[in-house]
Amino acid sequence: MKYWLWMFSLYSSITVAAEHKVSGVMDVRVSYTHGITSYVDAGLGKFRFNPDGQLSLAQGGLSYRVDWDNPFSFHVVANAYLDGVRDNIGITEGYLIYKGLPWDNGFRLSGKFGIMYPEISMENIATAWSSPYTLTYSTMNSWLGEEVRHLGARLSLEHLGKFNGTALDVKLSADFFQYNDTTGAMLAWHGWTSSSRQTLWQEKLPLSALPSLDGGSLASQAKESDPFLELDDRMGYHVNTQWRLHDMGRFEFGYYDNDADTRVVKNGQYAWLTQFFHAGIQWRLPYDIEFIAQYMKGDTLMQSPQGINIVDNGYNSGFVLLSHRWLKHRVSIRFEDFSVIDNDLTVDDDNSETGNAMTFSYGYQLRKGWFLQAEYNRVDSTRPARAEQGNSKELIEEQWQLASRYYF
Repeated sequence: MKYWLWMFSLYSSITVAAEHKVSGVMDVRVSYTHGITSYVDAGLGKFRFNPDGQLSLAQGGLSYRVDWDNPFSFHVVANAYLDGVRDNIGITEGYLIYKGLPWDNGFRLSGKFGIMYPEISMENIATAWSSPYTLTYSTMNSWLGEEVRHLGARLSLEHLGKFNGTALDVKLSADFFQYNDTTGAMLAWHGWTSSSRQTLWQEKLPLSALPSLDGGSLASQAKESDPFLELDDRMGYHVNTQWRLHDMGRFEFGYYDNDADTRVVKNGQYAWLTQFFHAGIQWRLPYDIEFIAQYMKGDTLMQSPQGINIVDNGYNSGFVLLSHRWLKHRVSIRFEDFSVIDNDLTVDDDNSETGNAMTFSYGYQLRKGWFLQAEYNRVDSTRPARAEQGNSKELIEEQWQLASRYYF
């Protein structure tokens, strides 16, 4: 990635005029968590922080963008975490962008190539994929931040309504990608989480000490999952359509399929066939209340090289978020429901889970770019696998956070 950045910066300085922009976020938090060992620390806890209190750099995000005097630009994002659980720094996104001028009929072609998220999240719209609404992402978008990213290309065709005298824009996008063959492993083995951490491109994720992974039916699985790995040389795809009504909101619907060959395993890393539908709506209600709702439903399959189903899970997650901003204040509240349905016959590997979550967040703007934010999170879940580690299968976990967030 450093090589890409150097090459594009050199090109911009020698070949054509360019505009450089650097932005970022510094998020320092005091937090207290009531629960069990974090999933980030190989536990089955739903939050990113371990129990009790701590002071942390929850996110140090840096974004660099260069816009050339042509339809191309380049964008790279790095994130750092000093959270006492898994401190690290690295790249989370990096891609080349093409954005053409609209044609006379109102159509416009655009594209993107590189390391990127699928175009799904309606929450994570601020600098470095942070959220302006809450400190902790929804379970759906927490999973995207952990496992669902890839190296690929996106082609988008958009029709701008203003060319026809309407306020409706319509866009159709298609991604083709690789380097995501293990997507689904973490969702299976620790379930849904409420997090504010994005996996760095070079990171591997520790798996919890479950019977199936510790000498059981999945003993050949590596002790860490590599979420951005290419195993089968096959191309996955994601299609997404968006309708946007100016000054009111938007609606999206999409389908994701990594098209993994589930008989491939290399160095203890298995290919998981992961597919899901997703839908979302963002709308401006009366009294300047912003309404966001997203829902995801899919399945993920992991097999032995002989084609025997080892992990076969269905899953779904959805949330409703209401946010109101006035003067220097913002209040947001989010309600969620999630589940994992274990459909396989692997007796020592129960991945089933049901649960719901609630988040209440209040933010105050001290000055331009600087916000104080307080938040309460509650996750009520049932996961039988926790009993294997001496914890209750039915558990309520809570978290209180106070953050100083500075955007620059």
